[in-house]
Amino acid sequence: MKKLIFLGLLTTIVQHAFSADFVDQINNAAGRRAEGRRVIYEMNVGSFSTEGTFAAAQARLGELKSLGVDIVWLMPIYPRGGGINSPYAATNFQKTNPKYGSIADLKSFVAGAHELGIEVWLDWVPNHTATNAEWVTTHPEYYAKSGGQMIHPNNYSDVWQLDYNNAALVEAMNDCLKFWIDEADIDGYRCDYISSQKIPTSYWQTTIPAIKSYKADKTITFLGEADIASDATRLKTVGFDYDYAWQFQSSLANYATGTASSRLKAFVNTLLEKSAGLTFGRMLYVTNHDQNWNEQKKTLTQKYGDNRYALTVLAYTVYGMPLIYNGQETGGNQALDYFNDTKINWNTKDDKMLNTLRTLFALKHDVAALSDAKQGTDNPAVNWKTVTNNTAVLAYTRTLGDSEVFVVLNMGTTAGTATITGLTAGEWSLWLDSETIAQGTSRKSETFRETHVFSLDAKGYRIYVRGSYPEQDITPYTGISSQVVTDRQSSHHPYYDLSGCPVAIPTRPGIYIHNGKKVVVKK
Repeated sequence: MKKLIFLGLLTTIVQHAFSADFVDQINNAAGRRAEGRRVIYEMNVGSFSTEGTFAAAQARLGELKSLGVDIVWLMPIYPRGGGINSPYAATNFQKTNPKYGSIADLKSFVAGAHELGIEVWLDWVPNHTATNAEWVTTHPEYYAKSGGQMIHPNNYSDVWQLDYNNAALVEAMNDCLKFWIDEADIDGYRCDYISSQKIPTSYWQTTIPAIKSYKADKTITFLGEADIASDATRLKTVGFDYDYAWQFQSSLANYATGTASSRLKAFVNTLLEKSAGLTFGRMLYVTNHDQNWNEQKKTLTQKYGDNRYALTVLAYTVYGMPLIYNGQETGGNQALDYFNDTKINWNTKDDKMLNTLRTLFALKHDVAALSDAKQGTDNPAVNWKTVTNNTAVLAYTRTLGDSEVFVVLNMGTTAGTATITGLTAGEWSLWLDSETIAQGTSRKSETFRETHVFSLDAKGYRIYVRGSYPEQDITPYTGISSQVVTDRQSSHHPYYDLSGCPVAIPTRPGIYIHNGKKVVVKK
């Protein structure tokens, strides 16, 4: 009887500890999330860990799950050539970079991700290969030529242009796409430089459906590196599932350290106008490998200053699927040389950025009004709210059915108040508050009037969800334990699942509670 009481008490303690952080509960929910509720993480395997390997990255997948990641996009994992060590200069599209590990290691990484409900997309480089690629010798006919000489696309001296007028080249490239589905069970492709005029529209029109239907029980997703809505419009109907909202990110970068809310409102309106009528989703971001390194090596602080937090909130709530670049959760203040796989400094901490991201992703996962859809008309509506007394404050709601989210941003350099009209009167829940988020996540109930006065800190932001939700005091984030269970044959302490229910010594991979700590159980 005493043993049963003890277990019941311990179960209660565990349930309290893990129900306290609602963000952690939402982000660690089991299984894959539906399309429209997902967050994508761009990972350079060589930078992500000290070891720079698939195995080392796999050991930290639980951290990404806890952060709220649903898709890991791996930057090119192929052997590099061309002389300047670019990951986008591959020597063989059916091999892995030996520094990262073997194909078997990649397969294990993908399997580990799948166990946590995370998809894995590979970076696909269809336009060119390295100048010393194996095909240069074995299949020189695969390359475009001028005057009998191979061509450097865009004067990139480390790569040769492929020739899509050659049917054998097309077949070979498609075989490579199938190869990684067969060998590693990958879930999608981020396709590099799809705006290249050397890759005909007809290629994508035939290849995308062919790869998507390659295996009946397998869904393959295609993300195109281009702003198809604004620039590469010839690709609007070829089958891409997502494009880059590149023009919007460029607008944010031009805004930089600005203070006028009217400019941001105009940028969003342009984004919405361009996105209307589309039949594919859009990926929004504030930085990625190009913006971080190629664009004058600008970190988030160098690019946006103190606006980096509020602009992240804007980009991740106003439309589309959020992208986070590896290291962004530490504050994004390293310029990562992806040619040489600069290691991310994980000792750098920015709790305000980390907890803001965690909460934004929990909102994405849990609140229908922040979902995204391929059909432009199916996306939640953006409704601007009238702000008086403060030209630095931007306020809007997103609505889908009876789900509603209210976002308010103060781009000003000083704290201030703003009177906002047009709100839905009644109960709301404050899920994200810039004044407290560095200390941890919290949730607080508040009653709105149709016209409501808000006090905001300088560069401050808040996100409210309409309705009644359990409140939560400020709860610091302790992260996820790096402990790995390797011996399942004996234990001096019981295990619990994330609901606080006792379980036998785990035989299935996942996240458990053991001896007061989160534990990642490997295969």
